[in-house]
Amino acid sequence: MTCDRKNGLFVRKSVDQVRIESVDHGLKRSLGPIDLMFLGVGSTIGAGIYVMTGTAAATFAGPAVLISFVIAGFACAFAALCYAELASTMPVSGSSYTYAYATLGEVAAWTMGWLIVLEYGVAGATVAVGFSGYFTSLFGDFGIHIPAVLTTPLIHVADAGTGHVSIDGSVNLVAAAIILLVTVPLLFGVSQSAAVNSVIVTIKAGILVAFVAIGVGAIDPANWVPFIPANEGGFSYGWPGVFRAASVIFFAYIGFETVSTAGAEARNPQRDLPIGILGALTICTLLYISVAAVLTGVVPFRELGVPDPLGVAVEAMHKPWFALVIKLGAVIGLTSVLLVLSYGQSRVFFAMSRDGLMPPLFARLHPKYCTPWGGTIALGLGMAIAAAFLPITLLGDLVSLGTAISFAIICFTVIWLRNLHPEIERPFRVPLGGFRVRGIWIGVTPLAGILLCSAMAGPLLFDVVQKIGAGNPVPAMLLGGHALAGAAIYMLYGRRHSRLGQGLGPGAQ
Repeated sequence: MTCDRKNGLFVRKSVDQVRIESVDHGLKRSLGPIDLMFLGVGSTIGAGIYVMTGTAAATFAGPAVLISFVIAGFACAFAALCYAELASTMPVSGSSYTYAYATLGEVAAWTMGWLIVLEYGVAGATVAVGFSGYFTSLFGDFGIHIPAVLTTPLIHVADAGTGHVSIDGSVNLVAAAIILLVTVPLLFGVSQSAAVNSVIVTIKAGILVAFVAIGVGAIDPANWVPFIPANEGGFSYGWPGVFRAASVIFFAYIGFETVSTAGAEARNPQRDLPIGILGALTICTLLYISVAAVLTGVVPFRELGVPDPLGVAVEAMHKPWFALVIKLGAVIGLTSVLLVLSYGQSRVFFAMSRDGLMPPLFARLHPKYCTPWGGTIALGLGMAIAAAFLPITLLGDLVSLGTAISFAIICFTVIWLRNLHPEIERPFRVPLGGFRVRGIWIGVTPLAGILLCSAMAGPLLFDVVQKIGAGNPVPAMLLGGHALAGAAIYMLYGRRHSRLGQGLGPGAQ
């Protein structure tokens, strides 16, 4: 078939074509449900729990950060159920990108793919910078001091209030090096990477469980009073602070949906993908709430606004040996997050490249290991450069914003696909049913997901606008620059080379 460029902007893949691609892709099906669950946990538990929990408690919610975790967890739970339905229906690489292509069309698919760049790529660079801080502190405990010139990005914001940017002679080589290091196992096959990830996840989850078990005995209930501190204006405490904290720690949940990017490499995707997605989210939520309860119970919440809140809590327990264990756990945990984020990013670009929206490099498979090795290396280099040179710490809220938007789109996609193709087989269906408005089916679960994810994005957007008014346009410039770069790449390359847009792919609609 042929399709002109104008109409090609909204060309859709058929569900049948997506299912054909789930069989004919060249990747090995080697992942079982436990592998997928560990993949999700490995990508999720990281900088959010080790850093942002303390910031959210100290700045916004106080001990009520536990409620914030529940709110953010509910938003992710509804999104996870929607991911599970789509993943069981269309078990392919590309995750939300592919789902959008089959329902909303090419422009929406590109938007989702580019949001994933923000979620996985930029978040990966952010995590690498966090790794650099813990790694430097850990080595310092052994008397080995890494010069600041090797752990500080070249560009950084000198004054958050004015947005003044300064350039120093430093390069965060530690952050760049860890990204390149975790890229190596991805070149040799997903089963090898999954084995490495499973070991790392077991270690870091065990350390967090030990933190909870040891910390319970040091809790002072007085630190939980008042549980919801009185509002001090704006988002400082009270219920506004609880919801603002939820948007901050939403970052802590980024990653569970990485399981859906492994659809093409799951042994039994219709059964295993829902288990992996929902299992990973459940494990992480229980760990997060337990750690937050101990953290705010051991240390007064106003003292937790530091880069290493778990370290502060351990010091309050008067167990210096355990502080070393916590730092080691942070280093190991952040390593596994980088491993899975790099994996997810490469698989999304693999799907986009097969559709012609990205260069062929990202879909070229290694003849022996059947991995997209060229694209994996290219993405690893890009993330390493970002971590070494850019002010990544500014992007935490922006990453959460991009993720909230992509989650809301996924929830909407379930509604759209149910109405567009009610007849297709769905091995997993979202619970709670739905209702009809003028003949259009609207599911309770996806609608709740849309509303809660919008609630996560609202405070973040408000802060971006507020910072512009305060003379700090940097977050808005970074977000706008990312959007403009995505639009330019699509218009100059993706639109011209789209296989469906040129009528080269079967099943276009």
